[in-house]
Amino acid sequence: MSAPQEPLFVARETFRRRRLMDAARLLPVLGLFLVLLPMMWPAPEGEAPRAAREGVYLFLVWFGLIIAAAVLARRLSAVLNGESGTASGEGEM
Repeated sequence: MSAPQEPLFVARETFRRRRLMDAARLLPVLGLFLVLLPMMWPAPEGEAPRAAREGVYLFLVWFGLIIAAAVLARRLSAVLNGESGTASGEGEM
């Protein structure tokens, strides 16, 4: 019989913390994509651009990004403050 090996999976708290950190890192990229998205909408032919619709869209994206950042910050601070002891060198340089 061989000696017991280390588990292949990381602890649940570590996994969730890493995914929250990944989401926080990707939020600006998602925001940039959503802000630039109206430029890819087809322009109506023979009409003036619908500035009001695009303005409302940009305001909603902006508001959604603020809410998403607040939720991520709250969850990350709860996870990081709830840790006991120090991290095992993850993310430190």
